[in-house]
Amino acid sequence: MTQAKAAVPPLTLCEFDDADIPGLESFSPFCLKAHRGLKVAGLPYTRRHGSDPREFKKYNPTGQVPVLLVGEEPVADSTAILRRIQALAPGAFGDEADKKLQGEAWLWEELADTSLGGFVIAARWADDRNWGRAKEAYFVRMPAPLRAVLPGLIRRRVIASLRARDVWRAGPERCWARFQDVLDHLDARAPQEGYWLGPELTVADIGIFGQLHGLRNEISAWQKDQIQRRARLSAYLDRVDARTSA
Repeated sequence: MTQAKAAVPPLTLCEFDDADIPGLESFSPFCLKAHRGLKVAGLPYTRRHGSDPREFKKYNPTGQVPVLLVGEEPVADSTAILRRIQALAPGAFGDEADKKLQGEAWLWEELADTSLGGFVIAARWADDRNWGRAKEAYFVRMPAPLRAVLPGLIRRRVIASLRARDVWRAGPERCWARFQDVLDHLDARAPQEGYWLGPELTVADIGIFGQLHGLRNEISAWQKDQIQRRARLSAYLDRVDARTSA
């Protein structure tokens, strides 16, 4: 594991409540990316949870998490957080002198956020097969009177945003057909050994894993099964999990 620089300020990760699922630090794939990036880099950090991301709006005007506090400086957005981790622990995500490697790694990280991220949100908020379990997991700490009304309102807003992003516009059948196509492509591309771009872990691995690993539990049972059916992809995700969880 890459050793952190001695002069790193205290680090605090502002995030959602803990997922309470072994091996899954957060339901948010973006918070999960931050967790695994920090662990790979060997950077010690503390956690600050919030049931509502707006609790951290003073650090990020968009009211989104994760936010990494580097001392008192807030770094918002999971990609920006990975870049800051890379600056704090050079070499944590592969050979930085290899510009081609780094360029491709960051492109894969971006693709994971923009393509796979939509499927993760749709699986939990829009898929009727999963909504009951997702609702229970997300809102278990919410007072009962609010839990009777607020989750449904939030769900409608999230589905509207998925339609606007063209993730859900053509309906569930088309969404999950596209999901299976993407998984097939990833399975064909997944390395038989090592990591996405070679023997060293890069931000490509953190990005792809951060999105897909959050679907590998019973909240999104159908999506979990689809990933498990892709043996090369599943084995690759297992390797990244083992490498980034210590």
